[in-house]
Amino acid sequence: MRIGELSERTDTPRRLLRYYEEQGLIVADRMPNGYRAYDESNVDRVVQIRGLLDAGLPTRIIKQILPCLDKPRVIHFPDATPEMLATLENERDRMTERIRFLTRNRDAVAGYLDAVRERLATGSVAAG
Repeated sequence: MRIGELSERTDTPRRLLRYYEEQGLIVADRMPNGYRAYDESNVDRVVQIRGLLDAGLPTRIIKQILPCLDKPRVIHFPDATPEMLATLENERDRMTERIRFLTRNRDAVAGYLDAVRERLATGSVAAG
């Protein structure tokens, strides 16, 4: 499939797909006219990459663990090195901290919305 179809099927901008290719995260064959041709397996691979990026993993880590992925959202690490385990533990801890931060901010926004709605309901919000 060409880059446009992969982009549509994964809801990923073409520019990002090219970036993933530059980083060695996905591989495209080149057709005689120079267009990229992607294998069907790249659909799942791009979904995996996006999920890992959304989780906060940098591409350098993703590149290291992608060979261990055999299907979406399942990681097999038969020969994990102590360094890789330490890196993943650090990334996990960083994600946990980010979740705490996001939860605190979400709760603050929810509290603000509740207070504003309560004032609106009681008519105690000053106009303009």
